[in-house]
Amino acid sequence: QYSLIKDVVSSLKRHRMHEQQFTHHPLLVLSNFGLQQIQIKLMASMFQNMFPSINVHRVNLNSIKRCLLISYDTETQLLDFRHYSVKVVPVGVNKAVKKLLQEKFPNMSRLEDISELL
Repeated sequence: QYSLIKDVVSSLKRHRMHEQQFTHHPLLVLSNFGLQQIQIKLMASMFQNMFPSINVHRVNLNSIKRCLLISYDTETQLLDFRHYSVKVVPVGVNKAVKKLLQEKFPNMSRLEDISELL
């Protein structure tokens, strides 16, 4: 079973697709591949070798734009693929600073100075 991209995009309320998402490799997450069966180990190795490994100490978080989740169901012996778009947002700052960091310029017509916004 699969879905076409045009069907997925049309079903979303706010879709986030842009060309910069596909300039870097996705973060690969494998679920339920810890079984000792040789065919499961072979599948996990194949998926890991499809994408380059990510060094967690050197990776720039802004470069990770996608996450690929592959889950193995042991009962049905089926694979579930989920492809997510990842967005890094600032946490722990007020709304005005968050808008500035996301390059959304707030309405400053009622303010005399930038310090009033912060």
